Amino acid sequence: MVFSFTMNQPIIPPFSLALVIAALTLVGCSTKPAAQNPKPVGGPDPREIPVPPIATSMGSLPGVNELPVRAELPDVMVMNDGTRVRTSEQWEKRREEMKRILEYYAVGQMPPPPGNVRGSEVQSQLVLDGKVKYRLVRLTFGPDEKLELYIGIFTPTGAPGPFPAIIWQSPEPPGGPRLPHSPPGPNQGRGADVLLIVGRPANGGNPRVSTTRAGRPTVVTAEQIAKDRSDLFGRGYALVMFNNNDCAEDTTLRELDGSFTFRHTRFYPAYPGYDWGILGGWAWGASRVADYLQTDPSIDGSKLIITGASRAGKSSMIAAAFDERLMGAPVVTGGGGVGAYRFAGADGSESLDAMQKKYPNWFSPHLHKFWGQREKLPFDEHWFLALCAPRPFIALEGDADTISLPEAVEQSIRAAWPAYEFFGVKDHLGVHYSHHAHDFTAEDWTAMMDFADKNLRGMLVQRTFDQFLTPAEREAARAAAKNSSRPSGMMMP
Repeated sequence: MVFSFTMNQPIIPPFSLALVIAALTLVGCSTKPAAQNPKPVGGPDPREIPVPPIATSMGSLPGVNELPVRAELPDVMVMNDGTRVRTSEQWEKRREEMKRILEYYAVGQMPPPPGNVRGSEVQSQLVLDGKVKYRLVRLTFGPDEKLELYIGIFTPTGAPGPFPAIIWQSPEPPGGPRLPHSPPGPNQGRGADVLLIVGRPANGGNPRVSTTRAGRPTVVTAEQIAKDRSDLFGRGYALVMFNNNDCAEDTTLRELDGSFTFRHTRFYPAYPGYDWGILGGWAWGASRVADYLQTDPSIDGSKLIITGASRAGKSSMIAAAFDERLMGAPVVTGGGGVGAYRFAGADGSESLDAMQKKYPNWFSPHLHKFWGQREKLPFDEHWFLALCAPRPFIALEGDADTISLPEAVEQSIRAAWPAYEFFGVKDHLGVHYSHHAHDFTAEDWTAMMDFADKNLRGMLVQRTFDQFLTPAEREAARAAAKNSSRPSGMMMP
């Protein structure tokens, strides 16, 4: 494969000669990409082509070389000055400290709420023999109201409502537009260091294409979705879906100046002074959906649940941490999700290093320097969970999943429990292991609703959500998964 460096769209600043030379050195003139098989042990490969920095209003916090080694998980109940949280006022101060640190090092700075979200109904129909109403709604918001996002809203018709709503990061809502999208990066999804290459494949064709992923139906109808999730509507929930890729394009493609292509599309050009990664863009989009749902009379705005699987699970966790209107229910989150970085990586699970090699653009640009130095992180993933207290949060995992390490998940939850204990609601932070690998199945949906019925709706539910997975149980589940064909849930975006 030959990589072309033809400018396909306007780019913000002119690129430097040094970057061009570096790019040409890496790519060469052969018919195949130059071998890129470095095996960095202590950190990023020195041949990485740098990403242009983005100056934000957050200023600077200490870099990795200025931070001490901390093998233990940073205490959520101890403030930056060493004071232990004992009052509500101190907790609010501690929350702001943690949010600032997470935004700087983990997520990237996100724009504030635009305050101008408006929704207009595009179409509506009755599905599931009239038991469910589906509406396609177009949201507009942002500077000069130039940003838009289409959401699909399913509500039961057999009760007056308002209904608690599950916000699902998903494929396109039925009837919504399928936006053109950029191609993937040249070495995306191959376990390679994506910062070693800039530019587009020569055979990439149109730089803005509109396709569907392999195996995914070209059209998913409202009737199909209502049928698949009929249990949800029967239990009195509404379902709200939006395509997170309409907020931020999930591509590692880079422009010739070293910048990531996703920063030139979707929501990002409207907010150039923010260094938020892709996961932050998806989380911010979920909050705009919540903005609208607060105004929709069919939805109980006090009972909103955000969910998604894998990478969308990571962004669901972020959304719940930063938006106090949301209950978090992420599924099989893997590296950069629920599991603590300091414990992840064993037994084939995703680690901080793996994430920074394959998908650094999902996160804050400042996180990349911690490759190989996770013990210097001034935070860990349990902080996202603690920020949700006292709101309910459940980690939905798969017992045969190889991506998430059960020990890392357990360590995060145990380290976040003190924040929930502070409010006297330790059971509002839970975990459930369904019987599957890296998937999102009906069992996860049922556990999500049972947990929400108990801790969000105040209903009587006997089951508990505090059982962790032992190594022996994980091995047995993985062996069983290899010897059986378990049914899948709805497709993960």
